[in-house]
Amino acid sequence: MQEKAYLVLEDGTVFPGKGFGEVAPRISALTIAAVKPFGEVVFNTGMSGYHEILTDPSYTGQLVTMTYPHIGNYGTRNEWSENGPEPDSRVNVKVSGFVVRSLYDGPLPAGRVSLHSYLLENGISGISGIDTRKLTLRLRDLGSCNGIIVRLNNGKEEWTDTYGDSVVDFLQSLPPMEGQNLIGQVGTSDICEIEGSGPHIALLDYGIKANIIKELERRNCRITLLPSHTGINVINRIKPDAVFLSNGPGDPAVLGKQIKLAQDVLGKYPIVGICLGHQILGLALGGETCKMKFGHHGCNHPVRDEETKKVFVTSQNHGFVVKEESLPKGVTVRFRNANDGSIEGLEWKEKNLFCVQFHPEAAPGPLDSTWIFDAFLKTIGGE
Repeated sequence: MQEKAYLVLEDGTVFPGKGFGEVAPRISALTIAAVKPFGEVVFNTGMSGYHEILTDPSYTGQLVTMTYPHIGNYGTRNEWSENGPEPDSRVNVKVSGFVVRSLYDGPLPAGRVSLHSYLLENGISGISGIDTRKLTLRLRDLGSCNGIIVRLNNGKEEWTDTYGDSVVDFLQSLPPMEGQNLIGQVGTSDICEIEGSGPHIALLDYGIKANIIKELERRNCRITLLPSHTGINVINRIKPDAVFLSNGPGDPAVLGKQIKLAQDVLGKYPIVGICLGHQILGLALGGETCKMKFGHHGCNHPVRDEETKKVFVTSQNHGFVVKEESLPKGVTVRFRNANDGSIEGLEWKEKNLFCVQFHPEAAPGPLDSTWIFDAFLKTIGGE
């Protein structure tokens, strides 16, 4: 393991710990161009699935804190990665940094790589040994904020207020997550064809998770994977049976081109979406989105189907939400979060629109909501 490191929040709160993975930057070297481990600090309530979390493109620009105390005990495997087809397949890890209470460094099954080695290979800094409960309570009570993992200029020095002031000044110069367009950092830049005998899906890649593609492949869908900047002319040229808007990072409200595409498609093709795709559809309908206080991140979030009144457990990762009062008449709130009542899915049967805020592809789990993909195909007439 490495030398002492510090997680610093933009309000000046400091959490000392031990670095792992890529060596954290020295305080004297803090520049936006040269430093990786900064971003919005969020907490994930999953007990496992850290490899899927690390490689989820929707976590771009975020430092993820695991609330479960002991992380790394089953290692990592590239086969578990959630990053979809991208120009540079070497860049597997999407988070900006990783925060844990206790890092496992014991033996692993054959063929697996330690969490420390995996982050080091991907150039990502982590920090262990901090009070993650205290950090989680701070984020819950005061909201998510920017943070960074750093080390002192000289390993023999002690932390001082001067160092703290310098790091806070740097953090306060960074933009908040609200207002950031991050989809250009993820997703495919080329049109990719995936053969299948079922419905033809035009799949807009805003940072798609690999298991979404796998779930569609399991249902024999023919897929045309499209870059995030795709316009209606391409959709009309390939003539799909449906248009699918994927998950992805950042603020949906600034994605003008993607919102315009959804508006152009609505009523002409069946349209479905997951997470960011759901938010884009909400905006395309004339609704509004807003930043949540600390978001939903984890694989244990209960969702209620308002049609059947059944509750199921879902995997979630989002910091923005569609505002219900802004939606037009005709749009039905199909799913709600059972904890806070926020919108978890919309349906507009007359327009063949169906979208969900949660992640039915079940990565890292659970499997309760994989039936949503069958419901998607029903929406587009693919039964």
